[in-house]
Amino acid sequence: MQLGFMTAILPDSNLKEVFQTASDIGYECIEVMCWPVGKSTRRYAGITHIDVNSLDDAAIESIKLMQQESGVAISGLGYYPNALSPNPEESEQAVNQIRAVIQAADRLGIRTMNTFVGRDWTKNIDDNWPRFLDTWKPIIQLAEQHNVRVGIENCPMFFTNDEWPGGKNLAHSPAIWERMFNDIPSDHFGLNYDPSHMVFQHMDYLAPMIEFADKIFHVHAKDLRVDRARLNRVGVLANPNLWHTPKLPGMGEVNWGQFFGALTDGGYRGAVCVEVEDRAYEGSQANCVRALQQSYNYLRNFVV
Repeated sequence: MQLGFMTAILPDSNLKEVFQTASDIGYECIEVMCWPVGKSTRRYAGITHIDVNSLDDAAIESIKLMQQESGVAISGLGYYPNALSPNPEESEQAVNQIRAVIQAADRLGIRTMNTFVGRDWTKNIDDNWPRFLDTWKPIIQLAEQHNVRVGIENCPMFFTNDEWPGGKNLAHSPAIWERMFNDIPSDHFGLNYDPSHMVFQHMDYLAPMIEFADKIFHVHAKDLRVDRARLNRVGVLANPNLWHTPKLPGMGEVNWGQFFGALTDGGYRGAVCVEVEDRAYEGSQANCVRALQQSYNYLRNFVV
């Protein structure tokens, strides 16, 4: 396994600086954010460390040189929009950018891109399904043509009022993953697995890692703390941000020894990238780097 981090935590650094930070700390890889140029209103979104829409031969050579000089690889390209948004303009932009990121990954020789499948959060799963198939079958066909694996993160994307009641990502449970992979059977369609999203849904985060071992293409390392007193006060039907908090690895409820045990039992040999969303480490570039350093120090107990 290779230890890395998502570059969204360093929004004010350019790509060369991100590589340098990774190298200085000791990380072996980074998942590079590839949002369209411009700002996003969503937290930790809208970061463009590679602009795939202006990626020319010179830029490709520059990125390859950065990897060689730093000794840090790119584990995947990341872009996490809502491709099934009920807003046609938002959905179209998301689909077009996902396709562009897949093609850019191929040009860069990177074999994984990570994203969400999306969801119309005002509809149930069955009512979303026809549009999911219409949207994602062509995307996965494109990924197959370019020999790029698409890893879907298992985040429900339900935290606040604007994501109520269904969340903005269908792929949040093993039952849905099974249905997805049965309906779009492809070696290029799998998971970018994050255990923290199972914790706040009160689900087993270890068993699916064995059941879907051959579908885990990429891994996020993020922890999560549930405020039980607050949960007992507002209940699970309240917006999850009222009773849970993302934390650095080792500061929440994930048992990382068991987690990495399940990864190794399943034969996983890929990237494990820290995703920093711990608000105790926000506020400055120095705090963000501290979060990466602390996460690295902790996870090195499990990834040698």
